[in-house]
Formats: sequence, C-alpha cells, structure tokens
Amino acid sequence: MASLETLQNTLALNILRIAKQAGDKIMAIYENDFAIYEKQDTSPLTEADLAAHNVIVNALEAESELPILSEESADIPWDERQQWQSYWLVDPLDGTKEFIKKNGEFTVNIALIEDGKPTMGVVYAPALNKSYVGIVGEGAWTEVEGTFTPISARKHDGSEVWKVVGSRSHQSPEIQNLLAELNGETELVAMGSSLKLCLVAEGEAHLYPRLGPTSEWDTGAAHAVALAAGANVTVLDPANPLDDNAEALTYNQKESVLNPFFLVSA
Repeated sequence: MASLETLQNTLALNILRIAKQAGDKIMAIYENDFAIYEKQDTSPLTEADLAAHNVIVNALEAESELPILSEESADIPWDERQQWQSYWLVDPLDGTKEFIKKNGEFTVNIALIEDGKPTMGVVYAPALNKSYVGIVGEGAWTEVEGTFTPISARKHDGSEVWKVVGSRSHQSPEIQNLLAELNGETELVAMGSSLKLCLVAEGEAHLYPRLGPTSEWDTGAAHAVALAAGANVTVLDPANPLDDNAEALTYNQKESVLNPFFLVSA
C-alpha cells in the first residue's frame, strides 16, 4: 500500500479536486426542491449532469491533452476512439434514481484508462461527503474531509455470511442461481450507483454480480478503485457465474460502450 505522501504527489489528488468541484455544482441543484421522474432536457437532473460535465471537461482539458469520453459527450465515432491508447472516462452524475429519490447514493466518476484497463479512478459521493481514490499498483483510499484512509478488499473466510451487493428490488433468477452456488448463508447489501463496486473495494461486501445493463462510464472509476484495493472485476457468464478463469472487464475494445455482465469479487 502506498503512503499518503505518495498519494499527495499524484495526479489523483488533482482529479479528486476536479470531482469535488463538479460535486459542488450538483449539490447546488440537488438541495433545491424539485419533483422529477424522468430525464428530460429541462429537468434538474439534466441540469446537474451538464453542469458537472462542463466542470470536469474544462478542468481535464487544462490538466492534460488526453481525449475525454463522457456520458454527456459520448457520440465520438469508433474510428476515432479505437486509436486511443489513453483517455479519460467520465460519468459526471451516476445514480439518477438515487438523485431523484434524494437518498444521497449518487456519484461523480473520473477514470484514467490506459490500453483498455482502468489505472486510476476517483469516485465522489457529494451528498455523503465521501470519496474513493484508487491508483492501480499503488493502493486505494477513502477520503472524508481531507482524511485519507487505506482500504482493501476482504476475502470471504469460508465461515462468515457472504455479503453480496445487489438491487433493493427483486433479484433475477440468474442472481438467485449465483447465490445458490455459494457455500453458506448470504446477505444482500443494497447500494446505489458506482458505490456498489466501492463496497467490495473497502471490504464491506464480498461480491457484486452485475447482470443488468451498464455503460463503460458507469464503472470505469470504481473499477480502478476496486483493482487498486485488490479486488477483481471479471466478465460474468450466467451459466458459469463463479468461473475462476473469467476474463477481465476491459474498456474501449469495441464500438459499443455497453459492458458485458460482470462480477466484482475479492
């Protein structure tokens, strides 16, 4: 695990600052009274999304010359994207349902992707005032009010209850099949947005199986945090959900920006 001094001398600290600036823009809108049930051009949700996007893109362009792929500017042709070796992957506001419900579980996400792999990521939950920072090969931390605490994924010890991150709503048959393959009792840990991956990264859960649609910007930053904390993020085959030889989840390797199903595990 890298020292705090190492973290303070990295690009990651600048990215954390940028994420917090974007979070300030989101919170200025989030703290107003609003009633919104879908993502419309005039909605507070869209306003917050675009405000955060603009802060992040302007700051990243000042920080480096790397290209940027953001949910709010995703219409970059594959012919162009496939030439990228390194780029920024951004979701300015992940967790739209959480934003609308005002439960606080939404995030700002900024990742550095190199050769198809996330190597550095910042996940900031502005309503919770908590950040996750991961530098693959160096370490991962939570940050609250300037205090950094090292985190690491925690393996199941064979006797404890399996803590599995999942939806608050009904679990699919595929998830039930996965749970049935685990030896022992299971407990559902509910969480919104990219924070689900972070729960495994900080040892609060053992597994996060995702058998629903996500885009690459939904996962890139938290994926980096998970890897930096010692977790694995692999492609999930519903027919063989606990495959020890599953491939690692990668980025920008195809025209579609949709992820396959995946499993975050310690």
